[in-house]
Amino acid sequence: MRILIVEDDSEAGAYLVKAFREQGHVADHAADGLEGYAAATDGKYDVLIIDRMLPKLDGLSLISGLREQKIDTPALILSALGQVDDRVRGLRAGGDDYVSKPYAFSELLARVEALARRRGGPKPEETVYRVGDLELDRLAHKVVAAGQEIVLQPREFRLLEYLMKHAGQVVTRTMLLENVWDYHFDPQTNVIDVHISRLRAKIDKGRETPLLHTIRGAGYMIREGAR
Repeated sequence: MRILIVEDDSEAGAYLVKAFREQGHVADHAADGLEGYAAATDGKYDVLIIDRMLPKLDGLSLISGLREQKIDTPALILSALGQVDDRVRGLRAGGDDYVSKPYAFSELLARVEALARRRGGPKPEETVYRVGDLELDRLAHKVVAAGQEIVLQPREFRLLEYLMKHAGQVVTRTMLLENVWDYHFDPQTNVIDVHISRLRAKIDKGRETPLLHTIRGAGYMIREGAR
């Protein structure tokens, strides 16, 4: 099962990611509403866990926006606001379940699994990603561009895999730090810039139109064609 956790409390987010991964699930973390919305729109998650009080875009607006875009991924609202009126507003905004803080993880896990079952069960994990003539095979750990194999270092492979998994979407530095480097803080280094530069030199070598784009002030995107 693939789970997206949208939680601005870094410790709470890290705890949930670790707890769900220990149960054998894939869990990603977004630190604010806009980042969560961008991640949720790819439709690759089985369940969303969304804190109600989020910076940049609150949880109810996030869910309403997804429903307006016809994205029906089950959403569980996790909030310290636990009065009846709060729960009703959450469900009317498009939420599928509502759990008040503090909570027991065992109950949260059971509710998330129930939401996934109602939707028809987890989606199979993709093993091959393609953008234009660029192909990444997760199982074979192989990258091919225009029929030629590209040799990547392990971290470069993880970086490209994450970018291709979110092809056509802006991927922020925070998303890369948490999902490629497993950092839940900003180390204030240029580690991302260095790896992006190395990756770009390998996958865009000889291309008239690059695949890897820097979106100024936002992050990075991999897509076919100019932005």
